[in-house]
Amino acid sequence: MNECHPQGQGSNKANHYESDEPLTAGSRFYRLVIDSLPTGVLTVNSEMRVTGVNPWAEKIIGFRADEVLGKFCGEVLKGDRCKTQCPVRAVLDSREPLSLMETTIENKWGEKIPVRMSCNGLFDDQGNLIGGVESFDDISHLKALEREKDNLISMLAHDIKSSVSIIGGFALRLLRRGKEIGEEKRNEYLEIVSQEAGKIEGLINELLEFSRLQSGQLKPNFSSVSLEKEILELLEAYETKAQEHGLTLELDSAHEMIIVEADARRMQRVFRNLLDNAIKYSEGKGTIKFTIDQNEDEVIVKVSDQGMGIPPEELPFIFDAFHRGSYASSREGSGLGLAEVKIIVCAHQGHITVESEPGKGSLFTIYLPKKQQKD
Repeated sequence: MNECHPQGQGSNKANHYESDEPLTAGSRFYRLVIDSLPTGVLTVNSEMRVTGVNPWAEKIIGFRADEVLGKFCGEVLKGDRCKTQCPVRAVLDSREPLSLMETTIENKWGEKIPVRMSCNGLFDDQGNLIGGVESFDDISHLKALEREKDNLISMLAHDIKSSVSIIGGFALRLLRRGKEIGEEKRNEYLEIVSQEAGKIEGLINELLEFSRLQSGQLKPNFSSVSLEKEILELLEAYETKAQEHGLTLELDSAHEMIIVEADARRMQRVFRNLLDNAIKYSEGKGTIKFTIDQNEDEVIVKVSDQGMGIPPEELPFIFDAFHRGSYASSREGSGLGLAEVKIIVCAHQGHITVESEPGKGSLFTIYLPKKQQKD
């Protein structure tokens, strides 16, 4: 799965439309286009009865086309506005389109689905209104990300406030009782103040760095880089931390001196984020292993652990900013690390994949071109 380039969806060849007229080549072409769209499309006639449903709409609402053709639109979508401010009826009455409103519909199993919807009228060759069309996208994941972002902001605010309170408390002690406090105790207080200030600085720097990466402001500074050297330096720096967690770090390189055109500092950030993630979710057991390999055009870096793994339903969202998985609630972190990893890898014209099984661990695989293609 190429995480930098979304995959298309195949179309269902079933009959998704109600029509008594023979199809022309042009009509078939336009239906093929509608069926291929990665957005839900539902058409109605002037009586508000469903005349067409494309495969993506079937996927969102859970009904097959033959289950809804001829039914009233409101019976199918059961939207929160269907009974009071039906968007299609508003379009048919006003002949004016509605663009990108957020609403809720109900799927076959009674689950509420947040969608972003647009509506427009359908007109014949003479300009007569003959029906309407609704296009809609399931935005459940976007809503979940909004909630995660709000939770993250709340968590960051709490962490910063906590550190500021600690700094303020010890600073006040030093101001009020500075002469009474011995040098050893004073140094202890100052060390705590320094640690808490470092936490705040780290959080702010992480947010600023991610913001710059996301906006494309930070361009990679390419040079010839030995990934083996970069990873060895990282593993040496993390050896003590890994031992404290009961973990073993390994590097397996199938070839000597694999060179890639990359930004060494940014790739260090990629490997550090993946290593931090592996340590965080390894529950103090097993081995975290980096493997470097190559083919004719690419260098391949794999990072595997034997930790908690990732639930299958969370894998599609693992590289999204602010996404914090179900195992993350009891662990520190901003939810930006893997999003940063993906942005940096894509900036190197590469891609990253992930495989995981709960209880057995995860495998992240990075593919980097040996040479960067010039614009």
